[in-house]
Formats: sequence, structure tokens, C-alpha cells
Amino acid sequence: MKYRFNPLQLVILSLFFGLLMIVSCTKERSQSGSDDEQEITASQVSGESDAEAEIIFNGIFDDAMGVSDEVGMAGTGIFGRVNACPTVTVVHLNPPSVFPIKVILDFGPNGCVGNDGHLRKGKIIIVYTNRLVYPGASATTVFEGFYFDSVHVEGTHKITNTTNPVNTTPAHPRQFTVDVINAKLSFPNGNFTEWNSHKVITQFEGQGTNDPRDDQFKVEGSAYGKVKRGALLVVWESNIIEPLIKRFNCRWIVKGKIKTIRRNLAVNSPWVAVLDFGNGTCDNQAILTINGVPHQITLP
Repeated sequence: MKYRFNPLQLVILSLFFGLLMIVSCTKERSQSGSDDEQEITASQVSGESDAEAEIIFNGIFDDAMGVSDEVGMAGTGIFGRVNACPTVTVVHLNPPSVFPIKVILDFGPNGCVGNDGHLRKGKIIIVYTNRLVYPGASATTVFEGFYFDSVHVEGTHKITNTTNPVNTTPAHPRQFTVDVINAKLSFPNGNFTEWNSHKVITQFEGQGTNDPRDDQFKVEGSAYGKVKRGALLVVWESNIIEPLIKRFNCRWIVKGKIKTIRRNLAVNSPWVAVLDFGNGTCDNQAILTINGVPHQITLP
């Protein structure tokens, strides 16, 4: 049989394949947009969770240091900002030796609001091997029913003075190694952040005075963790790419950058979060940049 060319069939076929290509491209763009949104959300959640843990445990460092001159340098952390809170109990564990010392900071079952506006309740328990300003001294902190606002805080926080001996010439700057081990921040809605961190904190201002309010430190190191936000579960690791700057007269990190990347991503993946703490101003604002797009966040 001889086939007879039909122009109408050609038009119909052309329209059919054109429509098929449009639907295919639309679906591809829609799927790509959905994937991008998921990547942005996962990167943002990991960056924000790391920042939140960093700020909360940065405060624990200040609190452990600031209990008194007997164990650290009085007046830092909550001791420079809170009135009549917490109740402080000091126990000498091996009398008549002064150290080790256990210090219990009891905020009570109902808690109290500090001058920083945050409610704390429960107990922070710290054991000191010596006064923290001395090389080799350490302070290990655990928590008993402790809440920062509505966040339940668990884990172990250890400070070790790793300054070189002061009898060397020239004298070395004061330095601390800080390890946060198996920390967990749990929220009332079932969300949580798990966090482990290793940081080196080196003093570069204020070491020549007895007033901690002029002390400034640079923070270097890394962390890793896991975060649950609703149905989303993300595992990430972070590295400080520009030293963080902390001051005892400010409860937030004032400068520096942290890069957070989810585990198992390709090395050249664009889905990396970089948190910028600012230019040195003491405030609770930071910029989280994901794939070149900045997002302003508020720190706890």
C-alpha cells in the first residue's frame, strides 16, 4: 500500500511532541526548585544549630570562669549580669587541700531571669582541679535538670588551661582548650541538636590587668553534630575559617566566621553555610550565607 502524506497528521504530531517537551521541562524545573529548597533548608538548619550550640556553650565557659577569684576570675558570665541568682555552693572535695573544688550553681526549679533576659533553671555543677588562670588547671562541667530558656541542656563541658609555663621568656599568652562532649539541646516540641566541639581559646588583650572586662580572646577549632527539626534530620560538621572573637564584656561572639557543611556532600557542593558573626559589635545578629545568598539570623 502506498502511504499518502497527510499535513494534518504532521501538525498534530508536532503539537503533541511540543506539549510533551513543555511538560517535561516544567517538571524538571519544578523538581529542581524543590531540591534547591530542601538543600537551602538543610544548610540553614545545620548552620543555625551549630551557632546556637556555640553561643550557649560559650556562655558556660564564661560562667565557669566567673564564679570567683578562688577558682577563676570573678565577674564574668552570669556573675557579671545576674542579680541574686544563682545560689552558689562551694565544696572542698579533699580537705584540708583547697583543690579539687566542686561548685554548684543552683538556679532553682522555677529558675530566674538574668539581666541578659534569659531564664535559667536547674543546676550547673563544676569541678575545678586548680584556679583556671594557672597552666594545667581544668574545670569539668555537667548539668542537672538545667534549662536555658526552654532548652534542656545536657553533656560535658571541659576547660583545660594549656598555657605554656609563665616562667618562659617571653611569657606566652593565656590559652585554654575547651571540649564539649556529647552535648544535647532538647526543645519542648521534640526537636534537638547533638553537638561535640573542640576549640582552642587564646587571649590577646587584657592579660596585663586584673579586670576581666577588657579581656579578648580568639577561638579556633571545629565541631560536628546532628540536628532534628520536624521531619528533617541533618548531620553536619563545622570549621572556624576566621578566628572567632569573644570578649568577657559581651555574651555573644562579636566577630569571625564558621563554615558548616553537611556530611557526605561533594567537595565542590554549593550547599555550604558560612556564618559571619559581624564586625566586632556586641549584638545578637549574624549573617548566614548559603550558596551566595545571605540570611540574617538572631542568636540566643
